[in-house]
Amino acid sequence: MKSQRHSHADTAKRSGDADYEYGATANARYEDESTIQTDKKVFQYRKATTILLFLLPAAVFVALFTYYPVISGANMAFRDWNLNNLTQTAWVGLQNFSDILQDPNFLKILMNSIIWVVASIIPQLLIGFLLALALWRRFAFRGVYQSFVFFPWAVSGFLIGILFRWLFNAEFGVVNDLLSKAHLISSPIPWLSNPTTALTAAIIANVWYGVTFFAMMLLAALQSVPQDICEAAALDGAGRIRTLWYIVIPFIRPTLVTTVLLRVIWIFNFPDIIWAMTAGGPANQSHIMTTWMIQINTTGDYGHGAALGFIIVCILMAFTFIYLRLLDRKAN
Repeated sequence: MKSQRHSHADTAKRSGDADYEYGATANARYEDESTIQTDKKVFQYRKATTILLFLLPAAVFVALFTYYPVISGANMAFRDWNLNNLTQTAWVGLQNFSDILQDPNFLKILMNSIIWVVASIIPQLLIGFLLALALWRRFAFRGVYQSFVFFPWAVSGFLIGILFRWLFNAEFGVVNDLLSKAHLISSPIPWLSNPTTALTAAIIANVWYGVTFFAMMLLAALQSVPQDICEAAALDGAGRIRTLWYIVIPFIRPTLVTTVLLRVIWIFNFPDIIWAMTAGGPANQSHIMTTWMIQINTTGDYGHGAALGFIIVCILMAFTFIYLRLLDRKAN
């Protein structure tokens, strides 16, 4: 009996020691896991703080030079904001917008803007695509030709406008000289002082300037087209036109769609060439929306200028929405 009691006591003691050790081990594991979780949270906090500190200068820069001007411009659009009298900037609501929309030049300038975009982007797209196809093939000194083709994009748009203003000069411009020597005109054409040709001259300059952008973007897209698919199509008897239409263009379609959208927005907001060549003249006949906005702002009437800028943003947002919706519907 005594031996059995001692045996039960030893078993109980060992069981108690085992429970104690298990509890101690569990507590230690719990403490280790808590320490790991705490260290992990500290690390994540420090990492997030470091990221925020690195992003802070960029965020401040964007806030000061992007969002603040947008908010300030939106505020000006609803006020009688004129540099000639900054002591009275009363809230006028939609009056500035009403004045812009009821201006007798608004419809003419809006139509000029549409003509400016459409007549510029179609030749830019076609010529740029042909140049990209030509540069897509491998030939000697291809890099040299690419540098010549891409060079205009490195030049300021305003400088391009000044250059073409001299080229289209009625008295000693190169364009009239060439046309006269080719016996196509009998007398010099006043390109920039004639209401019917001023916008045309600016469009020609813009086409020359913008072809480069399409050539660069489409050439980069063409270089991603798999050559083995084109070679397989050629072996199956597909000609160059069918290969281009059914293989190449579908491959570069995303780039093509994006490039057209960017160029429409860019050209609509691109007053440099027109302002340098005609400044919207003669008699406002070559004005587009953005050059008209510049002219209004030069008089110090920032209220009407900001309202016009707000209208331009709304037009571009509406166009972008409709353009993407139509493309999405066609794709579906």
